[in-house]
Amino acid sequence: MITVDSPRPSFVRVLVPVWLVTAACDAVCASALSVVAYGGTAAGVWQGVASTVLGPSAIGGGAKMVAAGLALHTLVALTWSTIFVAALWLWPPLRRAIRAPGAAVAVASVYGPLIWLVMSLAVIPFATGRPPRITGRWWVQIFAHIPFVTLPLVFTARRFTKGRP
Repeated sequence: MITVDSPRPSFVRVLVPVWLVTAACDAVCASALSVVAYGGTAAGVWQGVASTVLGPSAIGGGAKMVAAGLALHTLVALTWSTIFVAALWLWPPLRRAIRAPGAAVAVASVYGPLIWLVMSLAVIPFATGRPPRITGRWWVQIFAHIPFVTLPLVFTARRFTKGRP
């Protein structure tokens, strides 16, 4: 266990748990939303994710497309986790800010919607060639990213960097 007197852990020792927690929480949220709120299936969510890079044939494409969607999702979680941990490394005021629980919530409340805005307005349209559709589900996503993506991300990063310069 890392103590407060220990030197700052390596970038990778912080990144890996941040990434895995973020990927898992977001995957559970996306699957649950699909099944509970929209009457879809978990498989359909991940085939839809795969379709952003593999095209519409990924939808209904079976277990291979589910695996491809989960792999893509995990890569996206790694990207956003890396950006956040790098920001912690490069910007001491951010590292100091997330030491306070209220400030950590505030950071997560900004970073979650930012992630969804970049993904939905730039990355996904670039990958699919289709403009974004701003619907009720789009708004659910912008707000769901706070409790189910960035609160776990920020608080995991906080835990693994706590007390470090």
